[in-house]
Amino acid sequence: MAVELFLGAALGEAFNILHEVVKKYGRKALNFNSAFKRLKRNLDRYAPAMEEIRKASKELELPKEETESLIDQIKKGKELIRKCSEKNWLLRIFKYYDELTELNEAIVTFIKVDMNLQTRRDVLRLLKATQRKNKETWPSYSVPKPPDFIVGFDVPLKELKTELWEESLLLLTAPGGCGKTTLVKMLCQDGEIKDKFGDNIFFATISNAPNLKVIVQTLLSHAGAQVPEFQSDEDAINHLQELPKRIGSNPTLLILDDVWPGSETLLEKFTFHMPNFKILVTTRTAFTRFSSYELKPLDAKDAKTLFRHSTLQDGSSCIPDDIPDEYIDKMLKGCGGFPLALEVIGGSFRGLSAEVQLSRLRKWSIDDVISNLDLHKCLQRSLEFSGPEVKFKKFFMDLGSFPEDRRTYAAAFIDMWAELYNLGEDGVDASATLQQLNIRHLASLVMTKKDGSEFSRYYNEDFVTQHDLLRELAISESKQEPIEKMQRLIMDIRENALPLWYTEQNQQPTNARLISISTDKLFTSSWCNIQAPNVEVLVLNFQSKIYSLPEFVEKMDKLKAVIITNYDFFPAELINFQLLKSLSNLKRIRLERVSIPSLFKAPLWLRSLKKLSLFMCSFGLAFGNSTMKVKDALPNLMEINIDYCNDLVELPAWLCDVILLEKLSITNCHHLSALPKEIKMLENLIVLRLRSCTELSELPDSIKCLQKLRFLDISDCLGIRNLPKDIGELRNLEELHMKGYLNLRNGLPQSTEKLKQLKLVICDDEERAKLWEPFKEVLTNLEVRKVEKEISLSWL
Repeated sequence: MAVELFLGAALGEAFNILHEVVKKYGRKALNFNSAFKRLKRNLDRYAPAMEEIRKASKELELPKEETESLIDQIKKGKELIRKCSEKNWLLRIFKYYDELTELNEAIVTFIKVDMNLQTRRDVLRLLKATQRKNKETWPSYSVPKPPDFIVGFDVPLKELKTELWEESLLLLTAPGGCGKTTLVKMLCQDGEIKDKFGDNIFFATISNAPNLKVIVQTLLSHAGAQVPEFQSDEDAINHLQELPKRIGSNPTLLILDDVWPGSETLLEKFTFHMPNFKILVTTRTAFTRFSSYELKPLDAKDAKTLFRHSTLQDGSSCIPDDIPDEYIDKMLKGCGGFPLALEVIGGSFRGLSAEVQLSRLRKWSIDDVISNLDLHKCLQRSLEFSGPEVKFKKFFMDLGSFPEDRRTYAAAFIDMWAELYNLGEDGVDASATLQQLNIRHLASLVMTKKDGSEFSRYYNEDFVTQHDLLRELAISESKQEPIEKMQRLIMDIRENALPLWYTEQNQQPTNARLISISTDKLFTSSWCNIQAPNVEVLVLNFQSKIYSLPEFVEKMDKLKAVIITNYDFFPAELINFQLLKSLSNLKRIRLERVSIPSLFKAPLWLRSLKKLSLFMCSFGLAFGNSTMKVKDALPNLMEINIDYCNDLVELPAWLCDVILLEKLSITNCHHLSALPKEIKMLENLIVLRLRSCTELSELPDSIKCLQKLRFLDISDCLGIRNLPKDIGELRNLEELHMKGYLNLRNGLPQSTEKLKQLKLVICDDEERAKLWEPFKEVLTNLEVRKVEKEISLSWL
């Protein structure tokens, strides 16, 4: 972090004390002394912003950078005001007129010139948001946003809130798909709840395979405590007792979402005997020892309203008015008032002709499946795609490759679908597909705002979640054929229980092109020997500190993409990553929460690899000290994405030997302080994205040698004070992003006028937009586009 940009808490506290002293002793003086009036007026003017900075500095635990002369002057000013309040105060005020004037001028000068108060306050806001953003990339304990449209929950909300005030631990019970999680999200947005608990609302999704250590680690992290590596669940529970110390006597609400039967003992571990601490649990089954509130399905009126809303297309329902109500009523009866079923079925009508809709409703009205509640079969009806829409069924089934209730980043689907279906390298088609699944309520997609330009399409922060019932449906649909003919093989291994088909089929070869294997924290056994000669995409999901790749991977000659995700709190060590080196067709590797040094313990040869993505990985010192000969090991690598890797301090020089590299994206790596001068060797680089690398202090002068560079993003690089003087040598630069809190002290270099190909500059501040005014006569094709500043980071 560029600490010279920020005030520590000390100056803010000194300012606050002076302001209070002036307000306390200065009432009489205001009538007689103009210097005192000016001082009081400026203190009042700057106090709110200074107080925000003081609080933010303390919260962020920023270094107490003290401008010592000003702090000393403020302290002396405090004594000066007190002297003016003593006997003969009127004479004293005039006696100290010069000192008061000097103090006032010193404060105003520092705030306007040295500090630039408004900018620094905004920077601290951004840093606070960035810290939240970093935490949210771990398992989320902040409350998710409720759906935009909710109906029928006003009365349950009022009743649930009433019961919550009475109980220290309350269960919210209902079958799956009834809307328990939606109601809880709605509760957390309630004014009374927010006034009562403020920021002390923790939201944890438990699911059917809870990892107690990860839950406790993330909970402590969210509360601001230091997070250790636990040796056991007992160790985690012992450390959980630190939580009351962190939150003190502040009212706190802990929400444990989707708790499965058999987890009663888990609830007891989170029960603290402290006032104002409440636990709300959502579960499908009531536990008799705890009080509970049962959520009922929607009544007929609300069910029809939600269904109609789910069919909206271009602002109106896609269901024609002439379709008989009796058909719709029978279909709604089959949905049983379950919001999940109503939304999914309603979404399935979008894009269908009136004839197809009528035919479908007629069929459903005489089908016992839809007239008698069976939620699985009801949801299955939504998959009756026709025409060009049939393709969406295979995309939906692919969603089952990732765990329920977990964030799966859009970038993973881009890699998967680019190889399975040739869906495009830039992610546009994959993103559009995810949006279509979202419209049909088959998945929930959260997208960051795109600037609409060709180069700004970066999907590493967009993510998808899926209801567990929909994931079960996706897996069920994938199993309709015999094991040897399945196109996708999805395995969930709990503890060490291998799937039945493995023993029953006697290890027969599978024809699957996609294999997904998820293991829990208790998995310790050896891998089974799967014969999958045609697999092209391998997805591995696990929760472990140390992980061993399946040995059968070495025989997957057609493998094109590997997606490895660790759902543990700390990055995991992959102990046999070298198995991939023999795969001649492997083009994409995506690693999430993996220790990178463990990959380079032996020579690594990935001659066909074109794209490498590292998300929340740990680099350590070994990565920078590697002597790997990149030209030999990764001769065809064209894209590198590094996101949220907080211990990446310096980009290793050897990485600049990737001569064919066209895209290099390094985002939210807040400790990255420098780029190597050898970056000039990346002569084929087209895209350089350095967004939100807050400690990056400069761009090396050698960047001028990147003659093919067309896109540069330095948004929210707080430490960059000046652009390279020869930046104008980037003759093919077409687009420059400089959003956020860039503090360009000396404006733009004169060489900027040479950027003749520059077409678009993205910024979000009038001051930075004005920097381009002197160059508009020369850069005739340039558009300076101001976009809305996004401090809130709504994607959280």
